[in-house]
Amino acid sequence: MKLSLSIFKRNELNDYSSKDYIKFAVVDLEASKDYPANFVCVLPRSIGSTGKNLTSFERNFGEKSLELARKLLKRALRVERDREVKVEIRERLNRLEPKPQGCTRKTR
Repeated sequence: MKLSLSIFKRNELNDYSSKDYIKFAVVDLEASKDYPANFVCVLPRSIGSTGKNLTSFERNFGEKSLELARKLLKRALRVERDREVKVEIRERLNRLEPKPQGCTRKTR
């Protein structure tokens, strides 16, 4: 598999206040060069679901999901030209970063 992201802006929406109008599809470039024939799954906004609510991305790529999502987003950020899409990519990358545990500072 040669995975990549296809990023779409849904221009038919009347309300652009929601960032849901930018969609990220994971595609396999070896399957076909044209979307939707190369569609694998949607890249979710967050990864690391707990319990039974795994996304199709997490079911497809298992323990490699987080690493793969970062790789795909970083590659897309290098080639993307649309400012709004770049902002969304950066936000998604930030969501994938581990959150620091609470500070264990001793008080005197």
